[in-house]
Amino acid sequence: MIAHVDGTVSGVAPDGAVIDVGGVGLLVQCTPGTLARLRTGERARVATSLVVREDALTLYGFASEDERNTFELLQTASGVGPRLALAMLAVFSPDALRRAVATEDLAALTTVPGIGRKGAQRIVLELAGRLGPAGEPSVPAGHPGNGVSAGSWREQVRAGLVSLGWQAREADQAIATVEPELTTPDGQGVDVSVALRAALRVLGRR
Repeated sequence: MIAHVDGTVSGVAPDGAVIDVGGVGLLVQCTPGTLARLRTGERARVATSLVVREDALTLYGFASEDERNTFELLQTASGVGPRLALAMLAVFSPDALRRAVATEDLAALTTVPGIGRKGAQRIVLELAGRLGPAGEPSVPAGHPGNGVSAGSWREQVRAGLVSLGWQAREADQAIATVEPELTTPDGQGVDVSVALRAALRVLGRR
């Protein structure tokens, strides 16, 4: 297992990043929140999980070991593969997932594209008590700050929503709806993870 990669970020795309480790560029699939912490040309350490399939070896990257461990635990539930597990972590932090499962909050779980009510019930049944109690938030790996400039956070949230299955038009409408509540008085950048979850809440109500 490749537990983490540590190297220079050579490129960032909507659904992944290329990290140069010892002259080898490793493509790492990530959530928008993790990608928001990566900067091209800067060094980053990303917790990883290698998923082996007959036709592919895919490396998934996370902002913390807690996210990586949660990603792997999620896949032990029936019907949850790596793509759906990654989508769940795009919508929820590990702690928020633990709370949703512990309180049997099916409405929250069904805001994840690809999870219906029966799927949410199955996840609660199979993962109850296995994700651990909600605790302190994980310390992110990679870039220390997660604020993103006004122009780029919209693009990253839009790309994240589209990768989760929403139409571009729907994504733009949701971003426009949540933008006023994300603006900070001190002018600091917007947290992409927070913006993405807020937009998903709006889309989930439609």
